[in-house]
Amino acid sequence: MGIEFEVERDVRVPKERLYDALLDLEAAEHWMQGLVGIERQDSGPMREGSTWIETRKMYGSKASEHFEVVELVPNEKVVIRVDGTKGMTGKGEYLFTYRVGGTGDKSNVHLHGEIGGLTGLTKLFGKMMAGPFKKATAKDLDALKAYLESNKK
Repeated sequence: MGIEFEVERDVRVPKERLYDALLDLEAAEHWMQGLVGIERQDSGPMREGSTWIETRKMYGSKASEHFEVVELVPNEKVVIRVDGTKGMTGKGEYLFTYRVGGTGDKSNVHLHGEIGGLTGLTKLFGKMMAGPFKKATAKDLDALKAYLESNKK
């Protein structure tokens, strides 16, 4: 069984805007902490199968991870997979499921994160990092919330 965590935030924007923001890689530079750059591996609108490489500065070093959209349900659900074998740790699979709800100008995002495929010392290290990993994803959602609420269209 993988390491799991959950984060939830209420956001004062319509759920359609929140959903779109989760997939808007160009706007990420305005709110994503430590972002160095995002390199899209395909073109056109985001769709299942879309991929990109995201580089952030973490703990004083640059770290790049390979992302893929594995499921989209318009205005309701986004599932993103990070292939850890191609990233900083060289191991694992990270699955992020974002569920979006709400009515009118109030929305909610529920993030279910799961880290799997770790073995040996990385599995032990992964369990110790579950708390900080949850905290980092919560900070990202807080930053996205602040960006959306201060830039209402």
